[in-house]
Amino acid sequence: MQGVIAVQDGQFIGVVAPSTLRAEQALEAIAQNAKWETASHPSSQKLFEHLREHVQGGMPNTPFTEELASAAKKLRQTYHVPYVQHAPMETRVAVAVWQDGKLTVWTGTQNPFGYRGELERAFRLTSDQVRVIVPDIGGGFGGKHSGEAAIEAARLAKAAGKPVSLKWTREEEFTWAYFRPAALIEVEATLDAKGALTSWHFINVNSGQAGIDTPYRAGKNRSRYLSSNSPLRQGSYRTLAATANNFARECFMDELAAAASADPLDFRLKHLDDDRQETKRLRAVLEEAAKRFNWRERVKRNERDVGVGLACGTEKGSYVAACVEVAINRAKNHYTVRHVCEVFECGAVINPANLVAQIQGAIIMGLGPVLREEMRFENGKMLNASFRDYLVPRFADVPELDIHLLDRPDLPSVGGGETPIIAVAPAVANAVFHASGKRTRELPIRLLG
Repeated sequence: MQGVIAVQDGQFIGVVAPSTLRAEQALEAIAQNAKWETASHPSSQKLFEHLREHVQGGMPNTPFTEELASAAKKLRQTYHVPYVQHAPMETRVAVAVWQDGKLTVWTGTQNPFGYRGELERAFRLTSDQVRVIVPDIGGGFGGKHSGEAAIEAARLAKAAGKPVSLKWTREEEFTWAYFRPAALIEVEATLDAKGALTSWHFINVNSGQAGIDTPYRAGKNRSRYLSSNSPLRQGSYRTLAATANNFARECFMDELAAAASADPLDFRLKHLDDDRQETKRLRAVLEEAAKRFNWRERVKRNERDVGVGLACGTEKGSYVAACVEVAINRAKNHYTVRHVCEVFECGAVINPANLVAQIQGAIIMGLGPVLREEMRFENGKMLNASFRDYLVPRFADVPELDIHLLDRPDLPSVGGGETPIIAVAPAVANAVFHASGKRTRELPIRLLG
């Protein structure tokens, strides 16, 4: 094809053309003659079986057999969290130029020095031969830490001897970018006759250690992360694994509260020590959220098809608690998140307006995997690699947001952009149970039957 340069470098195949249309035509022509090797790949429906079967060292048993034998009550549950896409407004984009043996790349990245290192290694250059320029990135959320698009653009520009602009399509972004890791989480705990936790065993398979330790007094306790064979690329995402770990822990705390015949708020407060600074701060946001939400009155209303739930957590040195109201439409097998009251403390507040905006964004982003977001795949292909099929929150999904900051000028400031996300999913799950009487232990939260 006139004006087209084709490049093959190992597994990498690409084309350079004067226009996007001509490049697409060239790629289509190459694809028609390509021979593809297929490899066995689990489907998203079999994902959690796959993760369990490939746990490094196998799934361990609880080390607290004595507590299990003597417990007044014991409980064990499993929680599932799927892969989630970062879904940035702007896909991966890069412009690369070679001049006098030196490389300049303009690209959206959260990790410019890491990108420069990747480019140095890919082309065997020194640091003074590579320059990375970062314009606005159109959203990252942890998703733009690896420089595939920058390297691809540089490869094509080198072959063409001209500047090259490369833009991933939305389908490419949803297929080849890395994802928030999926998680298989098992939790087991025991209660004594007074409803106090006597043991706690928490296992996260695959997603990570962030936020894995329980802030509650739990007797003998152990929390651990175990790696597995992830069928999809995975990496950083807003709060890393803390969202999955908090989802499982806070849903499980509600189930334990029910087993102890205790109010979910009272059960949590009972297990937060007053002699530790960390738990004092967590108690403060939880009590403030419950007060502003009017928890004690609303949890007793027994309004048909309306439920309330709460959750709290700590990550990256900051503290959050959320109270949520949901309404269920049984005829449509659908629920609506109507109200989120969230209290957040991250030390001294420097810019209140910006911090509130961060919290609003975190809550809405947290609602995505609660309502619908999950990657579906089968036979090595993504089934929902577009915004038509992968539905992020819409304006109609946004509930009433009641956000409050606990300013602690006596404490140093810490980051405010991530931790506000972690209380959303478990609070909604607990509210759905309060409204429907049915527990949900997986994301997205669906009403069945």
